[in-house]
Amino acid sequence: LAQVWHSVRNSPSIVIVSARDLETMAGEKKQIASGAAKKKVEKKTKQPVRLYAKGVILGYKRSKSNSYANCTLLKLDGVRTREDAAWYFGKRVAYVYKAKKEVKNSKFRVMWGKVRRAHGNSGVVRAKFRKNIPPRAFGAPCRIMMYPSSI
Repeated sequence: LAQVWHSVRNSPSIVIVSARDLETMAGEKKQIASGAAKKKVEKKTKQPVRLYAKGVILGYKRSKSNSYANCTLLKLDGVRTREDAAWYFGKRVAYVYKAKKEVKNSKFRVMWGKVRRAHGNSGVVRAKFRKNIPPRAFGAPCRIMMYPSSI
């Protein structure tokens, strides 16, 4: 270590490394090498692919004093104009939520709806659900499925 320190003073490009650090570096190199050998043998597992667009439930369609619970407003990720929103018309919407009571071995439940039309010029859309969305869902995420497709 003293020789290394002496050489550091003369040339600042050399870094001081303890014996313990050298051992850990050697161990990491062995792990990396063994990992590379395993990768050649094993097939790569694919990451799950998200088959829906993300959205947020904004609330009911409303005027100053009236609210229309049978029409829900949704903000879709990446949709900023009325023209962009047109692609989503007719697509299925799922509001997935968690309930206390387990039904069919799952605590997750789904309310299904359909995107109907645009609402304004900023990419918000109107959707109609089979049952009206409860107000506790306002601000909650929803999934806009990529079907039925018109492509």
